[in-house]
Amino acid sequence: MNIIIPMAGMGTRMRPHTLTVPKPLIELAGKTIVHRLVEGIAGVCEDKIDEIAFVIGEFGDAIENQLKEIAASVGAKGTIYYQKEALGTAHAVWCAAPALTGKTVVAFADTLFYADFKIDPAADSIIWVKKVENPQAYGVVSTDKEGFIEGFVEKPQEFVSDLAIIGIYYFSDGNRLRKELDNIIDNDIKKSGEYQLTTALENMRMAGLKFIPGKVDEWLDCGNKDITVETHQRVLARTKGAASISKSAEIANSVINEPCFIGENVQIENSIIGPFVSIGSNSSIEDSIISNSIIQKNTNIENALLTDSMIGSYVKFTGKKTDVSLGDYNQYENK
Repeated sequence: MNIIIPMAGMGTRMRPHTLTVPKPLIELAGKTIVHRLVEGIAGVCEDKIDEIAFVIGEFGDAIENQLKEIAASVGAKGTIYYQKEALGTAHAVWCAAPALTGKTVVAFADTLFYADFKIDPAADSIIWVKKVENPQAYGVVSTDKEGFIEGFVEKPQEFVSDLAIIGIYYFSDGNRLRKELDNIIDNDIKKSGEYQLTTALENMRMAGLKFIPGKVDEWLDCGNKDITVETHQRVLARTKGAASISKSAEIANSVINEPCFIGENVQIENSIIGPFVSIGSNSSIEDSIISNSIIQKNTNIENALLTDSMIGSYVKFTGKKTDVSLGDYNQYENK
């Protein structure tokens, strides 16, 4: 089994948090988004994962090594491919064409999911979907009487289906997908100015491939700051109330309302933390009340009242604010 994870996007809706780190490498409760995605896929795969191919931009050696370590954590080889231009979802997958062999999962790295099933080895292909209230904002699938997918529609303005494609796909034969992507790229077949993966899927369906809709228990988006904070809350909620507090954390005269994640060497003094708070390693919190918020590494917060917030690494925050979004290396002071 191979996994392809396209993640070369700029993450503009998550700025300023993506100015210094790719969106899939933002941490939620101590693990990056892409790490949690990989674990989710591994959980539904019966087959051994041989290779995880990450399609990235020019992120640098440190990030490439981090991605390879994520692959190694599930017993797979991590490989790096590059997408130098944002030419669409089909192009992003095509950039990792050498990895499109045998059983293959394609998963876009701005989504998380929870599911209680295993991939059916007899299936030609599975497209994971989730019923949504606003299907016009998504790519959706329609199904026939036998339950097979009979069509794909991008952001339908009139109701077609409420089964939204969550961005995770299984193919029993990755080579077949590769040939279709080659056809799209070679013949410059675009929709809305880009090479679309749904074009390849529809062509494969018309050629006789049977697509099964795979249902997930929960689909979590990480598109922007507010949605990511909500996703973080759901991730912590699934810890079933157990706080994850590092043994090296120093907590004095403070209250921790579970569930929370508190990383290595965190210092907390005279504060109330939680519920639904993550604090990255080597950060300090003093004289503050914080709930439903994500705080990354090496950040110092004093005299703050924070909720529904997201604060990056190497931030110094002094003052009071109820809803903020600060990227890495910022300073905020309000006396």
